[in-house]
Amino acid sequence: MTEYAIYDVFTGTALAGNPLAVVFDADHLSDGQMQAIAREFNLSETVFVLKPENPVHTARLRIFTSQRELPFAGHPTVGAAVALADRRLGGTLPANGIDMVKMLEEKIGQVRCAVRLQPGKAGFAEFDLPKLSRQLDVEIEPADIGAALGLDPHEIGFENHRVSLWSAGVPFVMVPVHDLAAAAKADCNAYEWERFAPMGDGQLAFAYVYCRGGVNHAASFHARMFAPGDGMPEDPATGSAAAALSGAIHHFDGLPEGKHALVIEQGVEMGRPSLIHLHIDCAGTEVSHVRIGGEAVRIAEGKLMI
Repeated sequence: MTEYAIYDVFTGTALAGNPLAVVFDADHLSDGQMQAIAREFNLSETVFVLKPENPVHTARLRIFTSQRELPFAGHPTVGAAVALADRRLGGTLPANGIDMVKMLEEKIGQVRCAVRLQPGKAGFAEFDLPKLSRQLDVEIEPADIGAALGLDPHEIGFENHRVSLWSAGVPFVMVPVHDLAAAAKADCNAYEWERFAPMGDGQLAFAYVYCRGGVNHAASFHARMFAPGDGMPEDPATGSAAAALSGAIHHFDGLPEGKHALVIEQGVEMGRPSLIHLHIDCAGTEVSHVRIGGEAVRIAEGKLMI
C-alpha cells in the first residue's frame, strides 16, 4: 500500500486553487505505474515522492500529467514541499509556527524551497527557479492566436506587450490581452491550437493568456492557461507559466534594478481562484533571481492498494 494526500495549491481555501495528488514513498513504483496512477487521479498533475539521489537533499520528485511526465512544474513543487513539511511534523507545531528549507530534486535540476507552517493556517512554500525564463525565437501570427482562442485581433496585446514564446523549463505562448473581459472571452480550440503552436524545449507550447490587474485587488496580473494537448482544457494555477511570464514582464516592462513582488491570479473563470506569488530580482538590466510561492491546504488523504 502507498499513502497519498490531496492538496489544493496556490490557495489557502479548500476546494479552490489547483488540486494536486502527492504520492509518498513511491520508489517501488514503475514509470508505467506512475503514469497510470496519474491518469487514475485525473488531476492536472500528480507528484511522486522518492528517495533523493543525494542523501543530504529532502526528496526526489517526479511529476506527471494524465498524459506524460514533466521536467518541472510549480504547483507540484509548492504542494510537495508543504506536504513533506506536514508529514515530517505530524501536525505538531509550535505556537509561533516553524520555517524550514527543503532541497528537492526534479528532472530540471535541484529546487530549493522555503516552507512556512503556522497553526490554523494553510502552509506556504516558495521556491527558487532552477532555470530563469528565456525568450525563444519564433514568429506567431495574431490571427492564428485569435482563431485558436476565440479572440479578435484587436483584443490581443496591451501597451507594448506582444505575443511571444517564453520558457523556464516548460514553454508557453504568452498572449497579452487588453482587459479582463477579453481574458474571460478566451476559449481554446484544441485543433486550431495544435495546428500552429510552436515547439519549445522539446514539447508543444501551451497557451497563457494574461492582462494587467485582476478581480482580486492584490493581483498584478490576471491569467488563464490552456493545455489541450495534455488533456487539460484549462488549468486553475500554473507555477511554471508564472515562471515563464517573469521573463516577459521584465522584457516588456523594462523592470529597473531591485526587487519586484507581484501577484498573479488564475482560475477565476473556473470557479477555483488562485494566487501565485512571483518575486523578480533585477541586477542592473538583467534578471538575477526569481521565486515562485503560494499557499497549499490538505483536503484529503488515503492509501493506494498498489
